[in-house]
Amino acid sequence: MKTSLAFPVQQTQNSRLSETDFSNLVFGKTISDHMFVADYKNGEWTDLRIEPYAPLHLNPSNAALHYGQSIFEGLKAYKNENGEVIIFRADANWRRMNESAERMCMPFLPEEIFMEGLTQLIDLDRDWVPTAKGASLYVRPFMFATDDYIGVKPSDTYKFIIFTCPVGNYYSKPVSVKVETKFTRATEGGTGAAKTAGNYAASLYPALQAQKAGYDQLLWTDGKSHSHIEESGTMNVMFKIKGTLVTAPTHTGTILKGITRDSVIQLAKDWGQTLEERFLSVNELKEALENGELEEAFGTGTAATIAHIRLIHIDGKDYELPEKSTDAFSHRVLAELDGIKYGTKSDPHDWVMKF
Repeated sequence: MKTSLAFPVQQTQNSRLSETDFSNLVFGKTISDHMFVADYKNGEWTDLRIEPYAPLHLNPSNAALHYGQSIFEGLKAYKNENGEVIIFRADANWRRMNESAERMCMPFLPEEIFMEGLTQLIDLDRDWVPTAKGASLYVRPFMFATDDYIGVKPSDTYKFIIFTCPVGNYYSKPVSVKVETKFTRATEGGTGAAKTAGNYAASLYPALQAQKAGYDQLLWTDGKSHSHIEESGTMNVMFKIKGTLVTAPTHTGTILKGITRDSVIQLAKDWGQTLEERFLSVNELKEALENGELEEAFGTGTAATIAHIRLIHIDGKDYELPEKSTDAFSHRVLAELDGIKYGTKSDPHDWVMKF
């Protein structure tokens, strides 16, 4: 693989590859051998390197632990039948990471550092990319503050790391969701559009309450009136009502600009599928369920890919969704995305890179 950015590589002497059961991968539990690391200090990114995956040394006064300057991304790599590694839409992840960095007062990360760190790391650990159907290598780039200082201000130093983990499906079956009308994930003017750790921390308690009640995830509503659907806990969400695909817009800054969401929207346009990027009210969703007009509901996300929704809880009542036919939009778009990612279908939008 040709590279334009050279940095030192320290290979592990104790690979865990032979100990890994690729037929029984729990999402996020198995970590590959190496990680890419870069440090930001004196106004520039420096000390780029690949080294064995290992614990970090942090002081108790680390700024990220106290004030939450931490952002991350998630993307996946796949293997085609020729043994080539395929990465899906990494450029979009790089752009979104810098949007999060700007909102969180963190430094801009150059594309060359992101892409070269990513590709050289995955190339080194390419044997960790699973080959089984539905499996992939989940890639986690993240950045956090590293100042040792107890004071509320942006850090002057940061660390950027990429590590990877082989994974199976995030959801093994269709999910049940509960419409949340008390707790709030994000409000206008907040950090809802940033992929920052604090957003997820704030969502844990209400999500846990929903899980205790028997639901897999929440459908978050707007923070002002709780009158319209925004997104789900781990994914954007889409509804097909009377032949029209409806998904929430992202211009309010309260919804993550999902890359899978964007991909699905593009494919819907390619296929001539009627699409509306607008807010769906809770009442409209309830009426569509009661009148049998909701044909499909599904989540979109890197981890979840396309997560079919089988049940929606609103106002104390569970609504079962109808069984989907094999030509349902959500099935078709999942098959199309998988085909592009695994290299069995054409890639008209140049979404993948392979090596």
